[in-house]
Amino acid sequence: MKIYTRTGDKGQTSLIGGRVRKDDIRVEAYGTIDELNSFVGQAAAEAAKHEELKEMAQLLIDIMQELFDCGSDLAYASPGAPLKVTEELVSRLEAMIDQYTVEAPEITRFILPGGSPVSALLHVCRTVCRRAERRVVTLAAEHEANPEVQKYLNRLSDFFFAAARAANAKLGVPDTEYVRSAEVFRKKSK
Repeated sequence: MKIYTRTGDKGQTSLIGGRVRKDDIRVEAYGTIDELNSFVGQAAAEAAKHEELKEMAQLLIDIMQELFDCGSDLAYASPGAPLKVTEELVSRLEAMIDQYTVEAPEITRFILPGGSPVSALLHVCRTVCRRAERRVVTLAAEHEANPEVQKYLNRLSDFFFAAARAANAKLGVPDTEYVRSAEVFRKKSK
């Protein structure tokens, strides 16, 4: 099987059920998700190097599958197809965010990307995820799109933040705090 088809040489690409320009907002949305997925793969590979992060690495591989589902759901040219991204995936992310939040130190200042290499990569994932979410918001304003994809990406960026902090904690590396501000988060009373 040849990898190249030459069908896109004139700036068009195929959706499920039609063809559009390669700069179409639908292609931009699922293309940004594909970019995010590449960074998630890099973060999973880096996490797998650490025994303390093996479970997180597997979780990131699962998320890669779900991101492919997000792209698939957005690739439909017309509505009515069975969709893969559901509310259950969003709820699962929320449970993981809660778990990782407990595993990290209490937050008092804004956190900058950094600490361990795994954490830094997860912050890259977070920012690319936010861009993917913005692309999906634009798509949904103009065309029909699975609303659960937008919810999933919104929660996923929070997951990456929580996972980045948990990775640092598990590896014994402090978060990189934004030190030019006062403490902006209140400590929980015990």
